Amino acid sequence: MKQIPYIRVGTSYYKRVKAPTIAGHFNEILVHWNMETIKQDHGKDHLSKIPKYDGFTCIPSHVDFKQEYLGFYNIYSPLGKAPKEGNITLSLKFVKHIFGKHYELGLDYLQLLYLKPIQVLPILCLVSKERSTGKSTFLKWLKEIFENNLTYLTNDSFSSQFNADWANKLLICIDEVLFNKEELTERIKYLSTTNINKLEAKGKDKREVEFFGKFILCSNNEDSFIKIDANETRFWVIKIPSVEKEQTDFLENLVEEIPAFLYYLTNRKLHSRHLTRMWFTAQQIKTAALIKLVQNNRNRVEKELASILISVIEKFDLNEVHLCPIDALYVLNKTRVKTDLTQLRKLLKIDWKLTNQSNSNKYQKMVIWSDGDINLTDGKGRYFTVKKDFLTKNFDDTMTE
Repeated sequence: MKQIPYIRVGTSYYKRVKAPTIAGHFNEILVHWNMETIKQDHGKDHLSKIPKYDGFTCIPSHVDFKQEYLGFYNIYSPLGKAPKEGNITLSLKFVKHIFGKHYELGLDYLQLLYLKPIQVLPILCLVSKERSTGKSTFLKWLKEIFENNLTYLTNDSFSSQFNADWANKLLICIDEVLFNKEELTERIKYLSTTNINKLEAKGKDKREVEFFGKFILCSNNEDSFIKIDANETRFWVIKIPSVEKEQTDFLENLVEEIPAFLYYLTNRKLHSRHLTRMWFTAQQIKTAALIKLVQNNRNRVEKELASILISVIEKFDLNEVHLCPIDALYVLNKTRVKTDLTQLRKLLKIDWKLTNQSNSNKYQKMVIWSDGDINLTDGKGRYFTVKKDFLTKNFDDTMTE
């Protein structure tokens, strides 16, 4: 006898239907179904045969998926491809292309997604100004692996208050991302580490749900697609090189290897240990692309002051330079960069984490003469000391661009 795929959740009836996709696959979705229609199609006696659940839940699992938990229907989508031993040469080559020097960590990231879907992971950011790098192919490949548990968002849809379409997804991918509002950055930072989120759909009340989503951001804007500061540890920013030669059937060949790749992830030993809430340490996922992004997010006052201090250090061959906020104010005013003492004190104490002298002492302070020449002269005050290493590490690349 043919199984009729209806369920009753609470007092509502649903039908599990397979919606066809352009790629030739099927996405199983739940559609509201009328009780009277079921009676008309199958007779009233059929209602008693329909499985009944007290409500919905969402518990992610790929290896040991269960449709029912304690009388609740699990809306997480089971994967259609099962692990099977086989060749994964192309898959490993592609992971190497995407993650580069972080190849083993990249495999760990994918393995954790598959075996430990509730594990908190960094916000993966794939960036490149160049075209034909494989960023979009990577997202399409992940879509083929995790199917209905991955969704695509635009900048607008992420900023919308309604999130019912992605609040229960494992992967939330935003292509061509450009978060120029600080509140969007704060929102994604919060969601990347929280296990609770407010689900809101149009015409319905908000309700609290467990959240296990991971974010992947892609952008052609390497320098300023998102605003983050130097102390941020939640972003894994990787610059993707362009591919040497495009292959039109590359994605199809990757998809063929998915069962074997899942088998590999199931049996592979993790390269890294669980050391932080996001598994990886900040040092492990620190990249040149992240440093560049942070540097370009610094404001003009900070960049200009750092540039002047680097010039002083280079001119007088120093390992450190001393200054009081009033010195910096006079120098910046000469360069027509407008600021004030309050901002400069905050910059030195909070942003640069420097401590000034407890007493007023003599020091060599910098001055700019009317002809633009920089010199050192005797001064006295509770000065700050800025080390050469600090400046070259955090600002030198910015000055030379």
